[in-house]
Amino acid sequence: MTFQQVLDGAEVLAQSGDPAVTSVEYDSRRVKPGCLFVAMRGESSDGNQFIDQAISAGAVAVVTDSTAEKPRPAVAWAVVPNGRRALARVSANFYKKPAERIAITGITGTNGKSTTAFLLESILTAAGRKSALIGTIEYHVAGKVLPAPHTTPEALELNRIFSEALGNGATDAVMEVSSHALAQERVFGVPFDVAVFTNLTRDHLDYHKTMEEYFAAKRILFEGCGTDAPRAVVTNIDDEAGAKLAEFSRKRSSVVLKYGWQRGDLYGEKVEITTRGTRFDLVTPEGKIPVFSPLIGRVNVYNILAAAGAAFARGCPAAAIAAGIDKLACVPGRFERVDCGQPFTVVVDYAHTDDALRNLTALARELVSGSKGRVLTVFGCGGDRDRKKRPMMGEAAGRGSDFVVLTSDNPRSEDPLAIINDAVVGLQKTGVKYSVEPDRRKAISLAIGEARPGDIVLLAGKGHEKVQVTREGAAPFDDLAVAREGLRAVGFECEPVSAGAKG
Repeated sequence: MTFQQVLDGAEVLAQSGDPAVTSVEYDSRRVKPGCLFVAMRGESSDGNQFIDQAISAGAVAVVTDSTAEKPRPAVAWAVVPNGRRALARVSANFYKKPAERIAITGITGTNGKSTTAFLLESILTAAGRKSALIGTIEYHVAGKVLPAPHTTPEALELNRIFSEALGNGATDAVMEVSSHALAQERVFGVPFDVAVFTNLTRDHLDYHKTMEEYFAAKRILFEGCGTDAPRAVVTNIDDEAGAKLAEFSRKRSSVVLKYGWQRGDLYGEKVEITTRGTRFDLVTPEGKIPVFSPLIGRVNVYNILAAAGAAFARGCPAAAIAAGIDKLACVPGRFERVDCGQPFTVVVDYAHTDDALRNLTALARELVSGSKGRVLTVFGCGGDRDRKKRPMMGEAAGRGSDFVVLTSDNPRSEDPLAIINDAVVGLQKTGVKYSVEPDRRKAISLAIGEARPGDIVLLAGKGHEKVQVTREGAAPFDDLAVAREGLRAVGFECEPVSAGAKG
């Protein structure tokens, strides 16, 4: 493919040269001979600083969003007004526009994206379709499970994944679409067939500054990011922002499916939530579907409704919807149990907002109500993130628990004790009994040591994550593995978990 062919459709201010291009990169460390290097300004660094490094590594063409950069001798050159948009167009062209040849469902919202994505993937599989999954926990591509550096990758990786999925017969792609990705135009030019909205609660205000900005970023998925609006929209009308999106999408999308607890185009009847799973009649525009899910809790009823709505929009039959919901036993790091034969429950969950902590502790309270057990919660707050939500998280944990261990999450560049001091203010308002232990490993052991028969221990915040990020960098840390260590230390039979196995 030539340089001009790869630039087709991109907004170009100036251009010269037309060599053959054998690859595309925006990271100069990955450049090989014959490469087109896209130099763009990012959130924390400027790729234009690495143009000469890319040329030294063999780049034959450069696309830059800096008018200050001058063309280099014997290298094709293009100046563009927007680097990320150019990367999206170039990537799509290089991989022969794979996003236009696969049906893509995008899921956005504060909570529930990962579980909804896993549920939809399971339903699509039950319907006999092949799909790729892109999200916070991991990527699924062509039968492979890959680590997920970002919830929503850059346009280059996205198009690469779509292309590989298509090459392996995929008809669908299911992806979580973060507010950061929407604001940064990482999904520019991606034509979403279905867009799903779960909810909007306080999060990421270190980046978006206000809830209005946060919602505006989410809304981009429903407007179309350099494309038409999605063909179909599925939105939670029990959520104020979701109801707004339903109205917003009414004249933009040909299909708008609303879901809610007791209202909408999809809702649940005769909901039964037990420790073994969740059973209800799923009401759809085409009749009722009796469903059972091993996933438990009110929040998972909403996730099931969202996934079923997307599956319905994708034309999946009722039998496949029921089978796919039934088949998904768990989602990594989402209310994932650690069972070593102990007489109390230990659960790892990704809850890292005040709303998610309220939902998590409310579910735990339901589960222990019959046994008169207690809810013991271990949580921390992330560093270099919205400080204002820390006391709110402390209060949510305190109100829903009988005992709290306040610890570290990913402190990043901040002092863990400073983060804890922000959160403890909300915790103290509740009057709950609590301990402070900055060392997360010790905190988990402390909670396990406090547990009595019938109790439930919640390890909240990190979920599926396998590292803890501090000032010293990223160190291996897995709440599941650490919980098993803690249970072994007090005498329960926990066999070491082999790589890839679930705790």
